[in-house]
Amino acid sequence: MILIIDDDNAIRSSLCFMLKRAHYDAQAVSGPEEAIAVVRSSVPQLILMDMNFTLTTDGAEGLTLLKEIKIFRPEVPVILMTAWGNIQLAVQGMKAGAFDFITKPWNNATLMQRIKTALDVSSEEIQTNTTITENDAFDRSAIIGSNPELMNILDTVKRIAHTNASVLITGESGTGKELIAEALHKNSSRSKGPFVKVNLGGISQTLFESEMFGHKKGAFTDANADMKGRFELADKGTIFLDEIGELDINCQVKLLRVLQEQTFEVLGDSHPRHVDIRVVSATNTDLQQMVQTRTFREDLFYRINLITIHLPALRERRDDIPLLIRHFADIQCSTNHLPPVNFTTDAISYLSRLPYPGNIRELKNLVDRTILLCGKSRLSADDFKSQHQQNPINTQTIATQNLTLEEIEKQTIFEALKKYSNNLSNVARALGISRTALYRRLEKYDIDIKHINR
Repeated sequence: MILIIDDDNAIRSSLCFMLKRAHYDAQAVSGPEEAIAVVRSSVPQLILMDMNFTLTTDGAEGLTLLKEIKIFRPEVPVILMTAWGNIQLAVQGMKAGAFDFITKPWNNATLMQRIKTALDVSSEEIQTNTTITENDAFDRSAIIGSNPELMNILDTVKRIAHTNASVLITGESGTGKELIAEALHKNSSRSKGPFVKVNLGGISQTLFESEMFGHKKGAFTDANADMKGRFELADKGTIFLDEIGELDINCQVKLLRVLQEQTFEVLGDSHPRHVDIRVVSATNTDLQQMVQTRTFREDLFYRINLITIHLPALRERRDDIPLLIRHFADIQCSTNHLPPVNFTTDAISYLSRLPYPGNIRELKNLVDRTILLCGKSRLSADDFKSQHQQNPINTQTIATQNLTLEEIEKQTIFEALKKYSNNLSNVARALGISRTALYRRLEKYDIDIKHINR
């Protein structure tokens, strides 16, 4: 049974009708007293709850009721219903234990999707026999390793893949966040739909709307033809918003509206378009800290991280390094039609001890470079040492100084600027980021390239 709590009779009737047409059992009450009576006597599958029940609009009644419901039924998901202007109130509700929030007036398709997601996630949390086995149909693709922490992550991916829950993947650069996003897509009911990757760190504020929402011919100068935006391209599939922490604060508002309503307007066309998408985001920054410093919107933060998956750094799962080495070597040899390559024991030992501030991406580059340049069928520790020392941005010294990740990143940028004589295109390419993302990091760390010794 789905419990509806709202003082507006028209809303109660509308929701009951919609839910019953979707073959859900629904019960509606008008206020907190009746709601608590229902919750104490039965266990709803889900609760749809307004935030105000009298003429006041501060939401205090709704927050109080939510906390009371969570005392009696902590396991029951609650979706809050609020006006767009009260989203900050809904964010407070999320902090108090609400599962999700939706704005009034809502889109019926969006609301039904949110309801299904809440029921699916709630059902998966009850189930316990979800461990991945060798004979499992779960597609882990190129995710290599057997470290216990990694296996726990893959178990989580398996549990939530078929739901429509928004997922935030966190972790340092190079830890494999995109692979996790792909695994979520491949193991979902959307697997036959598109998987659209967007590097938000590489999209400027002026191009954001055109890139994400598309434009009509003539919408602006140089708009010589219609162009579909990323959201439209991702319809019926998954959109992966990488580097979401790099998104300009003004663009965050525009993104939030689309994620909230799953509707958007193409530049040059005022007709709203609806999309059916699953949103997966990723960041290597501390979004909660950014929320506190008001550089990332709190309401957007809660919209994108219904489920959070944190990926460990490679130095935290060193037992997987031998498997990764073998995997990368096999791919490199197959791609370039080379004979199989083996490794000495001291080579494996040496590679397993490196600090890897660049994580799996750094390990892959080192293995690939050594195979191609050494041209041997059996590689030793000395072979890898020579290539590691010649790395244009050698971060081994930096990583052993007990610095924070931000300090490591800042010093790595300094080294790259010196190495490439402040050529920003070469620096960005060496760091594996866009020029736009590099500009933002220079501003973030207050780096003036004029004062860097070349």
